[in-house]
Amino acid sequence: MRISRKLVGVGVLALMTGCSTLNSLNPFASKPKGDQPAKLVELKGSMAVRTAWKLDIGKARGYQFSPALTGNTVVVAGGDGDIARVEATSGNVLWRIKAGTGLTAGVGTDGNLIVVGGEDGQLLAFDMDGKAVWKTQLSSELLSAPVVSQGVVVARSLDNRIVGLDARNGDKKWTVQKIAPPLTLRNAPGMIVAGNDVIVAQPGGKLSSLILATGAPRWDVEVGVSRGATELERVTDIGGAPVLFENDVCAVSYQGRVGCYDVVTGAPRWNRDLSSEVGVAVDQRFVFAADDKGALHAFTRDTGSSSWKNDKLSFRRLSTPVSYGRAVAVGDYEGIVHFLSREDGNFLARAATDGSPIVGSPLVAGSNLIFQTQNGTVTAIAVE
Repeated sequence: MRISRKLVGVGVLALMTGCSTLNSLNPFASKPKGDQPAKLVELKGSMAVRTAWKLDIGKARGYQFSPALTGNTVVVAGGDGDIARVEATSGNVLWRIKAGTGLTAGVGTDGNLIVVGGEDGQLLAFDMDGKAVWKTQLSSELLSAPVVSQGVVVARSLDNRIVGLDARNGDKKWTVQKIAPPLTLRNAPGMIVAGNDVIVAQPGGKLSSLILATGAPRWDVEVGVSRGATELERVTDIGGAPVLFENDVCAVSYQGRVGCYDVVTGAPRWNRDLSSEVGVAVDQRFVFAADDKGALHAFTRDTGSSSWKNDKLSFRRLSTPVSYGRAVAVGDYEGIVHFLSREDGNFLARAATDGSPIVGSPLVAGSNLIFQTQNGTVTAIAVE
């Protein structure tokens, strides 16, 4: 079988609303299985980075949480139920609350409302001062961060049901039930808003564009293409959240492809074979993707041609990368953030967080890059 040993090594199938899921260890495990991670060599950095601030928001408890930017503040959440809003530059805590339940997904915000996923499929909404506004019960557990835009909250539950709710009171406006394949990764494929649409990553390696107001379909496209003789070999899922840049939406899939697509029609601009369980980073020139063997790739955004590949971080279970200035940064399973040249992939600098894996998607906030770890440390690294 050509399937990744890390996936087969899980060996546990969990039934959830009629759909089996394979628990992917990559984002959450404290130590890699199978192939040994590359040892880090001494680095004489050519770029100055420093830790600007740190905040403990509580352990992820096996879920993925990503910070969300609103104005000059960042909203963060942890698995134990803590939610905080902090100043992006200084890390000064403006407020911190308890959600009243453990959390499984977040954070989504439009600058007016904050939404997170609670235990047992609850969707919780708070105002920008941390006051509870409403909560509603969804059909199953939330793993993906909800999104908020144009008065609509969109959430996707584990049974692959997508709902649009009124941002004022949580009332359901529309529901879309998507068919899921027999086996999927237990990961957190994300969503993004593109104009009047929401683009939702789907099990089976698909992207779906839905009209925000009604949930009506705009287009569907396959990023991952199932291959192989068995269900395990045919498992493919979108890694992380798709990324919108100008008129392109770019994404990557596990045992599938990386590519960019026209945001209006879904027509492919290009795609290349690649396997990844985390999302992509996109800037004016490049699409960056970390594959499931620990290599970081740079593809030209217009044609998808390979620009460079750095495999010196093999099997260090890389996070979703982030592009900033002359560097692309990526975290690993030890919570170390590596800065590489976006032009040629050479190492520029390195910074530590708390020793646990980076989870979720990093965030650019001014001159700070913000990472969240499995153990719940939110770290802002200043690039100087």
